[in-house]
Amino acid sequence: MSLPWFDNQFPLYLAPMAGVTDPIFRTLCKEAGADVMETEFVSAEGVLQAWQRNRRYVEFEEQHRPLGIQIFGSVPEHAAQAARIIVDAMKPDFLDINAGCPVPKVVGKNGGSSLLRDLPLLQRIAAAVVKELGSDCPVTTKIRLGWDPQSICAPEAVVRLQDAGVQAIAIHGRTRSQQYGGSADWDMIDTCARLVQIPVIGNGDITTPQDVRRARENTAVSGVMIGRAAMNAPWLFARAKAYLQTGSIPPEPTADDKLRFMLRHTRMAIDSGHYGEEIVTMRAMRARLLAYAKGIPGTKPLRPALARVGSYAELTDILGPLMES
Repeated sequence: MSLPWFDNQFPLYLAPMAGVTDPIFRTLCKEAGADVMETEFVSAEGVLQAWQRNRRYVEFEEQHRPLGIQIFGSVPEHAAQAARIIVDAMKPDFLDINAGCPVPKVVGKNGGSSLLRDLPLLQRIAAAVVKELGSDCPVTTKIRLGWDPQSICAPEAVVRLQDAGVQAIAIHGRTRSQQYGGSADWDMIDTCARLVQIPVIGNGDITTPQDVRRARENTAVSGVMIGRAAMNAPWLFARAKAYLQTGSIPPEPTADDKLRFMLRHTRMAIDSGHYGEEIVTMRAMRARLLAYAKGIPGTKPLRPALARVGSYAELTDILGPLMES
């Protein structure tokens, strides 16, 4: 079984981010040129214990394909059972195992990047999921370089994961202890990519079209994954793709374009009902709005208002004076 989006292509992935990569944001990133996307992660134990309640985290639309659903867990048999439930119900294009998330609530359950402290367990989890899904769905994995700078294990991890049968590996070029600080180590990502025959997707500090091209030309990765930069500027996908294809970088959207984008995202989120009633949606949107507003002239004094905005009408009142008529 192959992953066709790698055939003579250098795909741009939207990284899975809890509380960010919901169906509405994925739609907007797909419009902007993201080639491959993943859902927010879901716990294998949560799937087994309360599938219907957790299903909303992995819902997607056909237009989002190719799309993967990401799970985390620490028990091979449970991960395999949860993967089967998800694949039978949702039919994603691939199933991704999260071995990179650094947040305490995941690590505390021996999931995410905690698995980098026990590579045999990570390999058993991957092998169990691969065996369970067989030819029904490809399996991929996302990892970090290691638990901390003293325990860099990504080179061994990628070989173990390839042996377990996974078909692609995304590597965030930081350790768990770094969280999102410091710089991503692209030399180590490159080293890992050269150790295996399956595609490796590089992740970390991809913030400009030039970063994407540099990764394609100077490393052995088969694609890149964009996370935090997409939170602030989803249009990075379109600008990067244009640069790869033509050698020219399109200008960033204008300030007015960005303000209208903020309104559109908010309107789509409300209309979707994904978060429930309007006030709940607005609470979920506040962090998104603050991210988009960074760098837009005139928005700095508005940040306190954006941080407590409670309705779409209120948002239009806040942003309206900055917008061209």
